[in-house]
Amino acid sequence: MTTFRLNPIGIVRSPFTDKFGIPRQPRLVEAAEAGLEMLPPYDREEAFAGLDGFSHVWLVFVFHDDCLDAGWRPTVRPPRLGGREKVGVFASRAPYRPNPIGLSAVRHHGLERTRTGLVLRLGGVDLLDGTPVLDIKPYVPYADSIPDADGGFATTPPPRRWQIQFTDEALAGIETHDPDGHLKLRPLIEQVIAQDPRPGYMDRYPQRRRFAMRLYDLDIAWEITGDGVLVAAVQSCTKEHEDRQ
Repeated sequence: MTTFRLNPIGIVRSPFTDKFGIPRQPRLVEAAEAGLEMLPPYDREEAFAGLDGFSHVWLVFVFHDDCLDAGWRPTVRPPRLGGREKVGVFASRAPYRPNPIGLSAVRHHGLERTRTGLVLRLGGVDLLDGTPVLDIKPYVPYADSIPDADGGFATTPPPRRWQIQFTDEALAGIETHDPDGHLKLRPLIEQVIAQDPRPGYMDRYPQRRRFAMRLYDLDIAWEITGDGVLVAAVQSCTKEHEDRQ
């Protein structure tokens, strides 16, 4: 059979530096902004002429990290089904596919020429930092939106499960690491945790109430308190390492 060699056109730089906490679908966390750093020879403004009229774009990307070596699985356990029921891999968006290719429709915030090169600004991303992108296509509402489509076992967006509160220490950490609000750190933390980033099977372990996740180069510690979540600390990964010495 014919094989194909695909080369990335750019690399995503996102706040999700660890897989835990990544939204399970695009646009669930609007505060998750990213930059797609274009690689030569694709870092040319003329390649994007006309894209400014489109509010969203499709990204065709590669599930990298450990997915490349994990191989494919004929059945998977979608988080939407609590990680308990199996469905066919082609009835899911799981990363363990015959070809580890993903598709995300994300908000388009425009093109920017920086010191390091040409960057496409994006919003509502669900991509791990360092994700290779194979192609960009404009989202065309009249063709791409199908209002009467059936959603199988995923008919509605997942509910925002928790109300989020912050300790004074956590708020101080946000102020320290995002003083001008450029990273949208507080809404990012709120929106990510409200989606319940835990694996679907965690309901079997109600005694575990403390968790941590990584955004950018920061560790965020949080715990479940009744029907809400308390964010306890926001500190640099270096600080956490030093505290353990």
